[in-house]
Amino acid sequence: MAERFQNRTDAGHQLAGALARYAGRNDVVVLGLPRGGVPVAYEIAGALDAPLDVFIVRKLGLPGHEEFGIGAIASGGTRVVNESVLQAYGVDEETLDRITTSELRELERRERLYRDGRPFPALDDRIVILVDDGLATGSTMRAAVAALREKHPREIVIAVPVGARETCSAMTPMADEVVCLETPDPFYAVGLWYVDFEQTDDDEVHELLRRAAARSAPPAERGSS
Repeated sequence: MAERFQNRTDAGHQLAGALARYAGRNDVVVLGLPRGGVPVAYEIAGALDAPLDVFIVRKLGLPGHEEFGIGAIASGGTRVVNESVLQAYGVDEETLDRITTSELRELERRERLYRDGRPFPALDDRIVILVDDGLATGSTMRAAVAALREKHPREIVIAVPVGARETCSAMTPMADEVVCLETPDPFYAVGLWYVDFEQTDDDEVHELLRRAAARSAPPAERGSS
């Protein structure tokens, strides 16, 4: 039986232990998927002494059943869809474009809100540790990896505290490494494997990114943060 995490902070601490070999390197960047992946990623970035940023991905939900993902979009305009699901539920191109346009507006809003004008870090020839608070269907993570590949990192490491066993296995060909601490079976849902799975809000994401930016700043700049 898999152990439950107390909260996302606890999950981040435990996940950082499994990523310790990346500590203290100047070629590592930690990216959290908002919103729930950012508190986990914050702890990892702190433990590894690595910069933290956010990589925004939005799920494309089935009309009338928005929690059911039919695909996702990510920063940079990448869209990943499940063609078999689109056909099974009769989602045509016009409907898909309408959903995409709506989610793109929200993605752009979050970019402005979270980053405070800070530029997105250069990822060329760097190791990117891509973090979420769990993996269920994996559609969000697939979109993120596809978008990140266009930014030419040397390696992409997917890191999650918990995930469905089949989803974690399916991620293996996409990434250079997949670290999934717990793969309970049956899985059911990410939130079941946390004692506290309270929703992460925009203010918390913004504050954690602000703290991480101050933490990574040169010493002369920290006093003014």
